Amino acid sequence: MAITQAMCTSFKKALLDGEMDFSGDTSQTFKIALFTSSATLGAATTAYSTTNEVSGTGYTAGGNTLTVVAPTTSGTTAYLDFDNTTWSTATITARGALIYKSGGGDPAVAVLDFGADKTSTAGDFTIQFPTADASNAIIRIA
Repeated sequence: MAITQAMCTSFKKALLDGEMDFSGDTSQTFKIALFTSSATLGAATTAYSTTNEVSGTGYTAGGNTLTVVAPTTSGTTAYLDFDNTTWSTATITARGALIYKSGGGDPAVAVLDFGADKTSTAGDFTIQFPTADASNAIIRIA
């Protein structure tokens, strides 16, 4: 089992097919779910699944809804970001996460690999997204 950080291949195709809208369609909701080290996630992941999803106090299956920071450009790179998200008073251990579009089959967007298990015990578990710029934003198309 392994979690490998990647922008999902199916997401790239969905972008080309016009199935993902991060700025104009307010009916599209994006979420982030946490997974244990037993999960197998990577570029080939196509959709959210509860298999090996984290469970524990302060965590609900399906994860948190993300707030999208509007897509923008810099030079020849387009990018977008999300506001940080927190599970409050949580007792959980996670090795990675999946960003996905909620509904319509819950298609995968990106896999995050934390590099090691991260734990919170009756405290905040926060995903802090990188700086929103052409070199660091969580989703970049160069």
